[in-house]
Amino acid sequence: MPTPSSTPSVLPTHRPPSPAAVLWDMDGTLVDTEPYWIATESELAAEHGGTWTHEQGLAMVGRPIVHTAAALRALGVPGTEDEVAAELVGRVTDRIRTDGPPWRPGARELLAALVEAGVPNALVTMSYRQMAEAVLETLPEGTFAAVVTGDAVTHPKPHPEPYLTAARMLGADVRGCVAIEDSVPGVASAEAAGAATIAVPLMVEIPPAPGRSMLRTLEGVTISELGAVAAGAPIHRM
Repeated sequence: MPTPSSTPSVLPTHRPPSPAAVLWDMDGTLVDTEPYWIATESELAAEHGGTWTHEQGLAMVGRPIVHTAAALRALGVPGTEDEVAAELVGRVTDRIRTDGPPWRPGARELLAALVEAGVPNALVTMSYRQMAEAVLETLPEGTFAAVVTGDAVTHPKPHPEPYLTAARMLGADVRGCVAIEDSVPGVASAEAAGAATIAVPLMVEIPPAPGRSMLRTLEGVTISELGAVAAGAPIHRM
């Protein structure tokens, strides 16, 4: 019979840290739909005798759709802001359903790894529910445990409400969550809510700031790295 001293010791298993949840922006972060938006805005303006430049499209990245609608109305597009916004959303949604969502490098792989590891995910987008569903339809059911859209919040990005709402829906402390964003308004929203934020710029430049993680791409990002970001250790690969 072995004595206590001869019994093999069992070392505790070290588990990489994980964030409480990951809060994903959609357009430009999860899927590269910004070109769809700009092409649709230009198309709609041209149909009514207006000109919509690429620079105008970039200025709207991350902002509420009604802001874009107001600018298009000023160019002669008829209808109320809500009506023009609905037309935009419908056309972009049709493009997604016809051509498929263009996934950002590494985004779908990271999302799948998080789901497999049991880390909750929320989609936090200023696009309307109709368009978000066109993207969600291409993912396994339950990929996102919560979805917050632009037509379901009182205060859109850069206000913190969207991210605070997502964390509340997940039952998570937002201060333990990681938000992934590609726009200045989106980063401002996530940081104001208290989430550790990773900026992955695409169409517009995002300046560095203390505590802000900056990545050129989500390719190769690990759950352990997200856990480190949530714990206050930013990562930088630009």
